Amino acid sequence: MTRSAALLIGEITHARKEWADLASRVTLKEYPSGSREDFIEKCQDGSFDDVFVIYRSNESTSVTGPFNAELVSKLPKSLKYICHNGAGYDNIEVSACTERGISISSTPVAVNDATADIAIFLMIGALRKIHIPLTAVRQGAWRGKAFGLGHDPEKKTLGIIGMGGIGTEVAKRARAFGMRIIYRNLTQLSPEKEAEYGVKFVSFDELLSQSDVISLNLSLNRSTRHIISTPEFEKMKDGVVIINTARGALIDEKALVKALESGKVSSVGLDVYESEPQIEPGLLNNENVVLLPHIGTATFETQRDMELLVLENLKSALSSGTLITQVPEQKKIKV
Repeated sequence: MTRSAALLIGEITHARKEWADLASRVTLKEYPSGSREDFIEKCQDGSFDDVFVIYRSNESTSVTGPFNAELVSKLPKSLKYICHNGAGYDNIEVSACTERGISISSTPVAVNDATADIAIFLMIGALRKIHIPLTAVRQGAWRGKAFGLGHDPEKKTLGIIGMGGIGTEVAKRARAFGMRIIYRNLTQLSPEKEAEYGVKFVSFDELLSQSDVISLNLSLNRSTRHIISTPEFEKMKDGVVIINTARGALIDEKALVKALESGKVSSVGLDVYESEPQIEPGLLNNENVVLLPHIGTATFETQRDMELLVLENLKSALSSGTLITQVPEQKKIKV
């Protein structure tokens, strides 16, 4: 009887030894580079017919492209689990996998602290309009001709859209700056948790109209794509600050550019974009926008924790047929 295999797509950087240690339990296969066409060909020529579980690395989309319905239909019939390295998994078509009986895990929790740190970094940078003096001082222009006073976070209202693990950590950090915190989530936290984090549950419209700063910390899916666009900007305070460390397509970037140009939005802090790595020119050219190149989880500690969590999911799939951090869409469905 052929032994089941685990297939790594992309690279493992910080937990290579832990991956190698699995060789005693499962055949290890790797597809570190290639193309979508080549990967599909290997799926069809029998190269992966023994693959039971896939370790999908954080950069694997650059190797195979997204795991959409087309690619999922080509995956080997033996495949039962995809262990994805990333808190976001919008590049995997969950419904197509579910129909094939393939369970998916992601890496929440491991990313919470680092992403929340970047959200606060962007919030302070946007409030202080840090891009202008930061650029000027390196050009020998000291603070720069366009320098102006920024704002303190203290006594400002922070509206958090998405109070999951990352949103919760953003709230904890924001309390240290003396901010009032309101939030919108699919489900309301318990009274005990709300008291612990110092947050208040409000409607979406209330959050838009009351917030001085809005932080997006929710997943991207069909219902949340462009959750912030022209109608939402119109409901916000004049001079609002927008922070996005989740997924770029949560915001209609062309509408955001117009809101910046009109002054409705005072400043923005972004770590994610609709068409990464391309960035909307109106954002690149606006001095009131603080830009980072999707580095929310880019710390040694977080990257290692993410890789280890993927491996824990993989081992759980092998030993018990379950996933530790299965994606929410599948938790109530028997896959």
